[in-house]
Amino acid sequence: MPKQILNHWLTSPESSDQMPLFFMGHGSPMNGIADNVFSRQWAALGQQLPQPKAVLCVSAHWLTRGTQVTAMEVPPTIHDFGGFPEALYQVQYPAPGEPVLAAATAELLAPATVGLDHEWGLDHGAWSVIRQMFPKADIPVIQLSLDYYREPRYHYELARQLSALRRRGVLILGSGNIVHNLRMVAWDKLDKPAFGYDWALEVDARIKALIETGDHTPLIDYRQLGEAGRLAIPTPDHYLPLLYILGLVESDEPITFFNDEAVGGSITMTSVQVG
Repeated sequence: MPKQILNHWLTSPESSDQMPLFFMGHGSPMNGIADNVFSRQWAALGQQLPQPKAVLCVSAHWLTRGTQVTAMEVPPTIHDFGGFPEALYQVQYPAPGEPVLAAATAELLAPATVGLDHEWGLDHGAWSVIRQMFPKADIPVIQLSLDYYREPRYHYELARQLSALRRRGVLILGSGNIVHNLRMVAWDKLDKPAFGYDWALEVDARIKALIETGDHTPLIDYRQLGEAGRLAIPTPDHYLPLLYILGLVESDEPITFFNDEAVGGSITMTSVQVG
């Protein structure tokens, strides 16, 4: 790829208005086709935002050894789940990829080695949210993987290197869940509004308070949140996308929470807008 083409995402003039940041609690894959309080909020945000030039998504569902970024022209829609209605498996989200942005992202993240991936595509952590925000599928989307073998601080620090993209029209979105313990879901109470176990609500509230005060160290060291934290975040996959968003927060940016509900006792849909 010619250098002058590769760098157009990095050398084009910066805008005085940078794109906001989002951490989305994505919950069940069914939210990708449902008409509910969560999907309606995603749709409303898509209508309110300035049109992004591209979306960079960090999803809980792409775990790799080393960091990868999707670099194909047409990323496939991945149905990475089981046991759901057939309608969900029929969903296609044909948003284009953006190989030049992928290459620029890899360049920004140096000296970390970032592979240009041509096999993954868009998993449900990405498309279930983005298709509700931008249903026309006319905005390029790339995904950045989670190196599952690195410590939380690595992810936080890596994210900080992506700030130039915000000022060039790229919407950076993390997709996971702050509290996510599938083994303890109360399946018989999924339809009960805003039902959360005490430990789930405790950790969710603690993390929101730390985000509001800008105290990121305890959020990076989330394993120090005690027994409630171990129940709320038994594995890092759904939590790490939040660190990518926090790593990009600049001083005095407004913080807004939305979709601030627990479902099934042990999952919180709490989402964060920065800027």
